Amino acid sequence: MPNNVLPVLKEDAAATAIVYCEANFGLLDGKTANGLVRHSEKYQILSVIDSKKAGLDAGAVLDEKPNAIPIFSDLDDALDHSERMPDYFIYGMAPATGVLSKFDRAIVLDAISRGMNIVNGLHEFLNDDPEFAAACKAANVEILDIRKPRAKNDLRLFSGRINDLTCPRIAVLGTDCAIGKRTTASVLTRALVEHGIKAVMVTTGQTGKIQGSLYGVALDAVPSQFCCGELEATIIEACEGENPDVIIIEGQGALSHPAFCTSAFILRGSVPDGIILQHAPRRAHRCDFEKMKMPSPRSEIDLIEAFADTRVIGLTINHEDMSDMDVSNAITAYQAKLGIPVTDALTRPTEHLLDMVLSSFPELERKQIAAAQ
Repeated sequence: MPNNVLPVLKEDAAATAIVYCEANFGLLDGKTANGLVRHSEKYQILSVIDSKKAGLDAGAVLDEKPNAIPIFSDLDDALDHSERMPDYFIYGMAPATGVLSKFDRAIVLDAISRGMNIVNGLHEFLNDDPEFAAACKAANVEILDIRKPRAKNDLRLFSGRINDLTCPRIAVLGTDCAIGKRTTASVLTRALVEHGIKAVMVTTGQTGKIQGSLYGVALDAVPSQFCCGELEATIIEACEGENPDVIIIEGQGALSHPAFCTSAFILRGSVPDGIILQHAPRRAHRCDFEKMKMPSPRSEIDLIEAFADTRVIGLTINHEDMSDMDVSNAITAYQAKLGIPVTDALTRPTEHLLDMVLSSFPELERKQIAAAQ
């Protein structure tokens, strides 16, 4: 079974890092660590810390494909197996609370005392905490608060300039949070580039920014009045800076999910020409909401197309709790029911994902053919 897992960049990475994901690696709240193990342009990931999965290979845990990133029980164990002190300690979890637990607080302070810089993707900004600020000063290291937005005076309102852009924009949305939207968007972007189409991905969450995205904004940390404008401005910057053939936008949450507004901001701010919808057929209820039943792909598609002047061009499967046969059956059933292409970005050839886009945007296929000649 093909497994198109994005490789971790090792030789070209600028800095080494250990990712902390205690008791959550491979799970929903470990999505930042999961994403970094699958793909990182900014950091060379040396290891993952999770005592529940210590001794295993991180790639094997995630995708049944070893990638030589070991999992250790604690920081001492990870450092004992490192040739030198890693440059960064990345907090690789995204708990619903958005803040550090008392236990994790002590772990991060320990990493600082050993001379490691900290990458923090939580809503809690550690640079604003006097204890962390003092610890960093004493150890001569820094904390990167990834979610911290620009100063309020610098935040941008929606202008409508995005309607003047000529390159198509495709957003990858989902029927729930933590369902694989960023991973599918990353796989798609790299597949397009590999086939001669200049694609740029705009990220909208903390993990994409940590992975090294050149164009991104953590939307859930931006005041709602400025979300559409910040995303619009970021997409315009990507267009002006890269002159791409197509822009892929990472989705957040789900339009139908009452706990999230980010999908609405993404639809308004990016004004996408097409949508790819990510769905987990075996997920019975929304993540962290056991009494909230998952929507069907049909209902989510209808809601998206009623909310925005766009179209859903394909469905991608999150294969959690599914066998390979289950995935094949789901693909066949959804294609018949929805009348759109369906694939799984991780367990099926990337050509299927590529064809999903090229069939809806023939101008991109022409550019692919021209690039191949």
